[in-house]
Amino acid sequence: MSHDLDQQCINMLRFLSVDMVQKADSGHPGLPLGAAPMAYVLWTRHMKFHPADPHWADRDRFVLSAGHGSALLYSLLFATGYDVSLDDIRQFRQWGSKTPGHPEFGHTPGVEVTTGPLGQGLANAVGMALGEAQLAATYNRDGHRIIDHHTFAIVSDGDLMEGVASEAASLAGHLKLGKLICLYDDNYVTLSAGTDMTFSEDRGARFDAYGWQTIHVDDGNDVDALHAALRAAREDSSRPSLILVRTHIGFGSPEQDSYKAHGSPLGAEDVKETKQNLGWPAEPDFLTPEPALAHMREALDRGAQAQSEWNDRMGAYAAAFPALAKELQARLGGELPQGWDADIPQFPADAKGLATRVAGGQVMNAFAKKLPALCGGSADLDPSTFTALKGLGDFNPAVVPGEDTEGSDGGGWSRAGRNFHYGVREHAMAAISNGLAAHGGFIPFDATFLIFSDYMRPSIRLAALMGLHVVHVFTHDSVALGEDGPTHQPIEQLASLRAIPNLTVIRPADANETAEAWRVAVTSKKHPVALALTRQKVPTLDRTQHAGADGLRQGAYVLREADDGKPRLILIASGSEVGLILDAADKLRADGVAVRCVSMPSWELFDQQPQGYRDAVLPTDVTARLAVEMGATQGWLRYVGARGDVLGIDHFGASAPAERLLQEFGFTVDNVVQRAKALLPG
Repeated sequence: MSHDLDQQCINMLRFLSVDMVQKADSGHPGLPLGAAPMAYVLWTRHMKFHPADPHWADRDRFVLSAGHGSALLYSLLFATGYDVSLDDIRQFRQWGSKTPGHPEFGHTPGVEVTTGPLGQGLANAVGMALGEAQLAATYNRDGHRIIDHHTFAIVSDGDLMEGVASEAASLAGHLKLGKLICLYDDNYVTLSAGTDMTFSEDRGARFDAYGWQTIHVDDGNDVDALHAALRAAREDSSRPSLILVRTHIGFGSPEQDSYKAHGSPLGAEDVKETKQNLGWPAEPDFLTPEPALAHMREALDRGAQAQSEWNDRMGAYAAAFPALAKELQARLGGELPQGWDADIPQFPADAKGLATRVAGGQVMNAFAKKLPALCGGSADLDPSTFTALKGLGDFNPAVVPGEDTEGSDGGGWSRAGRNFHYGVREHAMAAISNGLAAHGGFIPFDATFLIFSDYMRPSIRLAALMGLHVVHVFTHDSVALGEDGPTHQPIEQLASLRAIPNLTVIRPADANETAEAWRVAVTSKKHPVALALTRQKVPTLDRTQHAGADGLRQGAYVLREADDGKPRLILIASGSEVGLILDAADKLRADGVAVRCVSMPSWELFDQQPQGYRDAVLPTDVTARLAVEMGATQGWLRYVGARGDVLGIDHFGASAPAERLLQEFGFTVDNVVQRAKALLPG
């Protein structure tokens, strides 16, 4: 193929992007002008995808981690034949369009993850590469390579500066994820300055140290050099690759190599000058020359052929390994195996009880063997979070005989292992979990202490925005963790997580509520779930004397009714404080007060219930309501009402044994009784 046609295709991508930004009077023209050649070479010579079926399981994944350059991605999607029209391109950044300001997963065909917050996309790509490797090791057999694809990303200076990317890149190098290839748009410019102001380290040396292959392309416009670099990256399957491509932001424009080309339209006159400089007609806007568009649309035939060949391989695989094929197809389709939860235990009543983190670990291990999609791990906290999947293998490079295997969860160290060891990398852990969920075939979980959800919040928010099925297990959920003190005692974290739209937060009261919480977590396919579990033991309630734990599915339920069914007072609690309100209710009943006890493990689930159910649990004519929770009181007013009260903690904790802390902070039966009686009409 001629270099002239290459150049025409590249310039078409450039100026579709520039015209998008100019028409919207909003956006980032600099990256598309500089990075179009690398994107063109990748999409036309190296990537495997089928625009007519964006969800084909064995496609290569592409992540534009530098999501501010979304116009370039939309140009690629349109040009290669995805369901993105020229009218969509013209509606860039407008209400209801398929071309929003930053790429959005589930909104635009061909967009694999939502990007824009820098560093996230690179970490998501690590998760996708991890997912490919785990599925391949689990299901491929000699002569049957059913899972065999790459993950590509375009990353920017900003991505490499963000800590989440460093965490993820470090882990990717350790895990030797050789099918991960990142193209670094090395243009020496950030949003507000040249990189020499803030970023003078040797990026290649850093990634060398992480265990990546690094390849340098000195001229980002050199199509042949880009092709050779991508070929070399694909040939090295033992290491992830970073291709450092020297580019020029705003290439060809009057603002080339200036931060001014980053985040503002060029302006009508500068657009004309840029087109003139690069030999492109000034008119019309959104020009798509037939030779260029026809060449780009060859992706449809290539994709159809690649998918057809894969379908043939899949048919042969299903004939040779029918059980494996059925399991793989179910995983890729997001289907749950029949009876996956049949072995979840029913916990007997026990006044001493057990910590909900311990119960959670028992529940996970009861169903994990029947749910192969469940994979994940903790941020170096398996012994504390109880989230190890026992005997199901550790995902890691093969261990050399005699090498230290301390910390293994059993089942062997291999790429088929279902336990992922993230190290102390909470933010990358959450972002990688997002990548696993977006890849497909996984119900990923991650785990750490509730206090460290703060490190993960950006990724949790993006999972909620994307509607990804990720389960976050947070233990040590209150000041009752004790002596570790205020640095480790969560106060505002529950309120903070509850503020995220489309995130379900569940704080179960005992072992059986924990079992129900996991049922909800596994079946909640359209959004992430956060479980908040205790470090300390809590009583396992006698369900013959109280309502069944399946009431958790409604978010809140009447755990114990007033003797005559007509309460004067309602006590509400979540988690470990449910046992406290039950004890307080006993004392209030002895004093002649008709009390209803409500367990409210999940605000989000409760708010989804019909108004009639919510009014039945919290009748509007009972205004004496006390909520009890060891955390910030923010948000509880909506449930207790203007005449109610909240016993919570709106200050930091302290270092002391848990029993002393509960006494000092008022989480005692006597204080609950006193606060409750103060609400009763005189």
